[in-house]
Order: sequence, then structure tokens, then C-alpha cells
Amino acid sequence: MRALIQRVSQASVQVEGERIGAIDQGLLALIGVERDDTPDRAEKLLHKMLNYRIFSDDQGRMNLGLSTVEGGLLLVSQFTLVADTRKGLRPGFSNGATPEDGKRLFDHLVECARKAHDTVETGRFGADMQVSLINDGPVTFMLES
Repeated sequence: MRALIQRVSQASVQVEGERIGAIDQGLLALIGVERDDTPDRAEKLLHKMLNYRIFSDDQGRMNLGLSTVEGGLLLVSQFTLVADTRKGLRPGFSNGATPEDGKRLFDHLVECARKAHDTVETGRFGADMQVSLINDGPVTFMLES
């Protein structure tokens, strides 16, 4: 399972013109689910997202995690994160989870996130979404479990 996390001052997601999720300061996490992912991997990735120290402390150093700063978490499924781009000019998706498994694991991640963190918003699995963000820094990291 992969998460492309971006520290944001605000982020939102729309589906068919309707705003379905939004946060202020926090993390936008684009989530890719791979064929061999498990609920345990989702939980490890969530722990990393909530505690990865990418927010500035009083000295301006990245020493604080999302839980510490009490920021929002916007989770958006994005199957293209698991694409194989090593060969040719067209991405391959054979490493991606089936839509059923991907939804099940994404939903598990969301459920665990809502139990562990106060502010959790989401996109809609499998939907054509428009994601807006103001990347703070910019600060962007790829996390894997």
C-alpha cells in the first residue's frame, strides 16, 4: 500500500461538482492499493501517516506529526499510484488490487483513521474526482507499507 502525502494548508475533493471532503491544515493522502496488500499493511501505513514528522516545530524544523498538530487528514483513493512505469510509454496496472479488494482495504484504512484521529475526510472510491490543494512548503513524501 502506498500513500503520497502532501502537507497542505487546505485541500478538498469534489465529485460531479459537489464538494464531498475538505480540510484546512493537515495532510492530503493519495492512497494506492496493491494486489498483495492486507489490513495489517493499511494499519501500519495509517500509523506512519499520523506520526510522520513533517510539520514545523517552534524552531521551524520538521519535528511534529499530524496527530501532534491536530491537523486534518483527507484520504483519496488513487489506483494510478501503483502503476508500473519502468517500461514503455504506457503505465501497467497488474500490481494493483482488484476494485473489490481495493475498496475493501481503502474502507478499512478510513475506518481505522476515524477511530484514531479526530478530523478525517475522504474522496469517493472509484469516482472521477477533482482534488484541490494548497501544498504547504511544498512538502510531499511517498510512504509505503
